[in-house]
Amino acid sequence: MRVGQNGHPFRLWKFRSMRHQAQESEAQFAQTNDARITGVGRLRTALARTSCRSCGNVLAGHMSLIGPRPEQLTFVDAFATRIPAYTYRHLVRPGLTGWAQIQQGYADSEEGAAVKLSYDLYYVAHYSMALDLLIFYKTVRIVLNGFGAR
Repeated sequence: MRVGQNGHPFRLWKFRSMRHQAQESEAQFAQTNDARITGVGRLRTALARTSCRSCGNVLAGHMSLIGPRPEQLTFVDAFATRIPAYTYRHLVRPGLTGWAQIQQGYADSEEGAAVKLSYDLYYVAHYSMALDLLIFYKTVRIVLNGFGAR
């Protein structure tokens, strides 16, 4: 489950890349060389960068192509109480790629989430076709040649 626009939860459809029992335990950030990642999950790194695994959510209207990456309910509940203005990132529909994602990559801690929030809030405040085109261009550049990948 992830949190979408206006704080509404939705089920994120994606390819399974982590062991199922990992989802039954407490939510945690993914780490480099995470023991929960399956062999197939390690092979799908390029697919993860393109975020094609979530295209079904775009077609269903839960997500857009560009916007803040959707976060797990557990993390949103925790961050909303500890990180000022965290809930403002939900004013727009979450996206497959976004300003914070191309600038910072994945957050691996609450501090990293706070830094990414500043980029998400920039996107919310400056939401425009020009910014979306820039994000799309940078995403394609990262996917095709790895330039700027994190």
